[in-house]
Amino acid sequence: MFNPSREQVRQFFTESWSKHRSGGILTPLETMAVDLIEQHPEYHADLESPDSANRDFSVEQGKTNPFLHLSMHLAINEQLSIDQPPGIKAAFQSLLATRDAHDAAHVIMEALGEVVWEAQRLGTPLDTDKYLELIRRHASRN
Repeated sequence: MFNPSREQVRQFFTESWSKHRSGGILTPLETMAVDLIEQHPEYHADLESPDSANRDFSVEQGKTNPFLHLSMHLAINEQLSIDQPPGIKAAFQSLLATRDAHDAAHVIMEALGEVVWEAQRLGTPLDTDKYLELIRRHASRN
């Protein structure tokens, strides 16, 4: 199983962005990362700053960790591409009835963050039923 370190994840995103900006040839995964980065101009300065790769992004600072955010986008894209957990594709389609794909991914990201946090806190496996229910609940509200 692929399990990159924090440094490797940060290096991947900063190097992908740098390569893109300099006109380099990107791998398919780097292309996906750049597509996500382009949707988040608020992260461009962080990705272009060497200091950001070593910085802590705490909740108390009031700033989203761009590396975590982009990593979650990649994970969600992968989940949607293989419909894992089963039903996430349909839940995503329901979200698309009231918002664009990027906003729908953010709804899924919020649900994913909640179930990951709960699993870590309780020391239990990720509750995929709850994950899908959180997404579906949000889709039915709007």
